[in-house]
Amino acid sequence: MKRFIIILVTIIISSCSGRAYLFTSFHEPADAGLRLLYSYDGYHWTELDTTFLKPAVGQQKVMRDPSMVQGPEGTFHLVWTSSWRGDKGFGYAASKDLAHWSPQQFIPVMEQEPATVNVWAPELFYDDTDKKYLIVWASTIPGRFERGMEEEKNNHRLYMTTTKDFKTFTPAQLFLDPGFSVIDATIVKRKKGDYVLVLKDNTRNELDLKVVFSNNPAGPWQHSSPAFTEKYTEGPSVVKIKDQWLIYYDAYRKKTYEAMITKDFIHFENAGNKIAVPEGHKHGTIVPVKKKVVKQLLKQVKNRK
Repeated sequence: MKRFIIILVTIIISSCSGRAYLFTSFHEPADAGLRLLYSYDGYHWTELDTTFLKPAVGQQKVMRDPSMVQGPEGTFHLVWTSSWRGDKGFGYAASKDLAHWSPQQFIPVMEQEPATVNVWAPELFYDDTDKKYLIVWASTIPGRFERGMEEEKNNHRLYMTTTKDFKTFTPAQLFLDPGFSVIDATIVKRKKGDYVLVLKDNTRNELDLKVVFSNNPAGPWQHSSPAFTEKYTEGPSVVKIKDQWLIYYDAYRKKTYEAMITKDFIHFENAGNKIAVPEGHKHGTIVPVKKKVVKQLLKQVKNRK
């Protein structure tokens, strides 16, 4: 009997402390706020049928491309696109439990560049080597770079700032100029000294996803790979499941969310028949969490109704 009780307690503890995943999301027209999906296996997702944070900063006061990480102290940090055009920064808020949020802030990262057209898809990455957060986004500054076939106001490059406390930020600097218009970049750490950047080639003849490699999350990055997705794809989100990486993305012309599987970011296999993503889900990031975080969220959502 005693042994049975010990085994039962072990199972319960394991169930509560096991791994789960949250996927940040928004629904068009992006004015309602933060949505979250959850999964226990990284493949099959369920939507938490509520919004968790209504946007209140920026000219348009929308929340697009919400990117979130959980810091080493347990706090969730969230950044997002606050306007299509006109803003020279992005939104930021933090939470301990995803239900109660700090006052929203507008982080004016491109205010030193008055000609900036936009600040799109800020993406958070925690550098556990240097103990700081990197935030990477896409902006257009007309006339700054060779535009190729792009219009001057749609010729994006990637920029970066860093912070340790979300109170002070380093001056924005160029993060990547791959020689073409680029947006929607997410940093992946495979191991110390080995990083992958998944990005969208936003030129008219491409509009697909590629990867570049570096030994440092801040770069410099090697030249980009060939595309590993079809045309009209964007918003990559990456999660490691066992010994494989799942790269989710928005196939926006088809209005579907799809995924590729890879072990090396060189060879890719379509995972469309292995995943289930709710309709309406849009560009976000995947955050590994303890199962108890999801259980608490489910309880909170139930109590709201």
